[in-house]
Amino acid sequence: EYFDNSWTLYETMFGGLKGEEPFYRPPVHGLRHPQIFYYGHTACLYINKLRVAGVLDKPVNAYFESIFEVGVDEMLWDDMHKNDMVWPTVAEVHKYRKEVYETVMEAINNHFSLSDEGVAVDQDHPMWALFMGFEHERIHLETSSVLFRETPLHLVQTPANWPSLHPSARRDTPTSHPKEGIDYPPNTMISVSGTNVDLGKPADFPSYGWDNEYGERRVDVPDFRASEHMITNGEFWHFVADGGYLTKDFWCDDGWAWRKHRNMKWPFFWTPAGPEGSHEYTLRTIFEVISMQWDWPVDVNYYEAKAFCSWKMEKDGSPTSRAYRILTEAEHHLMRPKEHDLVAAREDSAADKVMVTAGANFADGPTGANLNMAYSSHNPVGFFPPSSSGHRDVTGNAWEWTEDHFNPLKGFEIHHVYNDFSTPCFDGKHSMIVGGSFMSTGDEASVFARFHFRPHFLQHSGFRLVASNDEAPATHLSPGSFAGQAAARDEAEEAAPTKDTTSVYETNDLLNMYLGLHFPLSGAKEGIAPILPHENVPAHGLRFPQRVAQLLVSLKPDRTNNRALDIGCGVGGMSFELAKTFGHVEAFDFSESFISAAKEMQRKGNIKFHIPIEADIKAEVQAVHGDGITPDVLEKVNFFAGDACALKEYARDIGSFDGIVMSNLLCRLPDPKACLDGISHVVNQGGVVVMVTPFSWLEEFTPRGKWLGGFNDPVSGEPYHSKDKLQEIMEGNGFEKIHEEEMPLVIREHQRKYQYIISQATGW
Repeated sequence: EYFDNSWTLYETMFGGLKGEEPFYRPPVHGLRHPQIFYYGHTACLYINKLRVAGVLDKPVNAYFESIFEVGVDEMLWDDMHKNDMVWPTVAEVHKYRKEVYETVMEAINNHFSLSDEGVAVDQDHPMWALFMGFEHERIHLETSSVLFRETPLHLVQTPANWPSLHPSARRDTPTSHPKEGIDYPPNTMISVSGTNVDLGKPADFPSYGWDNEYGERRVDVPDFRASEHMITNGEFWHFVADGGYLTKDFWCDDGWAWRKHRNMKWPFFWTPAGPEGSHEYTLRTIFEVISMQWDWPVDVNYYEAKAFCSWKMEKDGSPTSRAYRILTEAEHHLMRPKEHDLVAAREDSAADKVMVTAGANFADGPTGANLNMAYSSHNPVGFFPPSSSGHRDVTGNAWEWTEDHFNPLKGFEIHHVYNDFSTPCFDGKHSMIVGGSFMSTGDEASVFARFHFRPHFLQHSGFRLVASNDEAPATHLSPGSFAGQAAARDEAEEAAPTKDTTSVYETNDLLNMYLGLHFPLSGAKEGIAPILPHENVPAHGLRFPQRVAQLLVSLKPDRTNNRALDIGCGVGGMSFELAKTFGHVEAFDFSESFISAAKEMQRKGNIKFHIPIEADIKAEVQAVHGDGITPDVLEKVNFFAGDACALKEYARDIGSFDGIVMSNLLCRLPDPKACLDGISHVVNQGGVVVMVTPFSWLEEFTPRGKWLGGFNDPVSGEPYHSKDKLQEIMEGNGFEKIHEEEMPLVIREHQRKYQYIISQATGW
């Protein structure tokens, strides 16, 4: 029954998309997959996790279970690398979901690990993976509902049998200038006495839990004050109308950068109902636009919540010695109804209300709450009775942002069936959210739930004001202000070496290294050999850029326009070698310093650089061109700074080419497939592409989810090799492999230490 309920809720929600366009249309922010991915993703996870657990021995559709396996956790608000793949049709995915449903039902009804007499399923039981699938689908029920809410209104419709909006949604309210006490209630700061809070779900609690819920931590919570209810749309309107979105002083650096990037001037789900500046708004729900409900909690992200706190502090001052802030995880648990808090639930599992209460009944009684889809929208903040502490909507209505980083409890252990559910997000860049929203069901609605999102994210989430005389009892995984968490600006990262790939290639040491690699005759007149002379010198590893260019020429591309393209040209040695036999060469690199050096070698050819000898000892030498690089050859090359992942976009401007080289670049790109897919747009019929790469994948350059290979299948354990995926992509783009060889190169670190690399060179 629980499986049917989870599955049917998800299917019902997707009935809210009108036609096929919204299945494939990316969200407006461009940071997530289109909905067709999420329609297939939850079904895929059932199969993959049941296979890992040993319940199933084969896939339902191996291809679908590959493309639908990994979702998106966008790193920053301007991370615009989207998945450009051609997705299956809606009909194909719907058919796949039906096949998965039958497979899971067969396992539930007939698998030997379950018996007619009943069996306790704990974390060691293979069917723990089944419950994992249930709760995973319920997470995506909520997160996809936010994507539905972000979808243009003409592309959605309220599905049949969908829970109704809260009755207050039908009120006719003013579009602007809400008044306290009329359109929204006053928001009193209520004192809470401090005490210890014990976090963590008992290992033997009779419900499914995600790995981060288990473990323990005792938090000493000082006295604090918290607003009676979450900040309402009415309260937030005054922040908007007072220029809160346009005043930089209210925002942390990351928040202000996000606001400018998105050009935000009011909350995302507010719909302008008049000219800009009139501050007239209506409100977007999941499937409708309704009159603005000023007494509903405002939906904002962490940055917006913290900006409001700063504005409120400037306007009214704090009732304590410290500035306004938002809640912490431990403080939240002191405000929950005593009948359903952590202490009560540990004593009696029925006190975890979601264990015994259906959504249709969740709003009833003295501890009623807008959880478990009691309604399909928010409710007025004064609708439900207050909790034991006097606060309203501590559970349900909207998630609440906290000051805590998402963090593991003491004794945290990953579960082998889903070993990367939580750990990638223990990074100091995910904010915890507490309490659940109207769309939270299952484990999300549990008192033990511990969820999180990045601070720029929307998730039916609001906040309440908190003030205290003590430091917030929050858990941070990195030092410094939590406001600087998102864009590598906190104190720890300022002091540490950066991993920003835009600057990796801008250091002098690396520029010197590449000048030595591309111009191997450099140092000869100064008496410095490219490799310290000794027996069996690996001289065959020198002149690597020149050998790559010569390989392209030897493969005899058809000469249609006699043009060549050097993708990732570095400091230009390969480009100049190509220009000896091609009439024109376009060459680009992501590094501005590399391009500047290449242009200097083109103009004057007298760059001086340093060759490392020993420790701090370096020798200054002059960069020297190789044989045959005449002024006429140099003039044939056009250098520019560019992004190999945007090759498709450059096609109209740079034209097409008979020969293309890309050397030791593929495994340094943030999206290698985007680059490979762009090559077919710039190569002439009969042209040749030479690809040289050592497949040295590193997460500092390429997100793991974008690697072509170098990892094992999470289910079968079989290795995925990059060269096989490269061949699959190239052949899929219409190329035929005509050549393959191993190509060594030597890079000097100092006179007694060298990198010896064996790249795979292929011709297409």
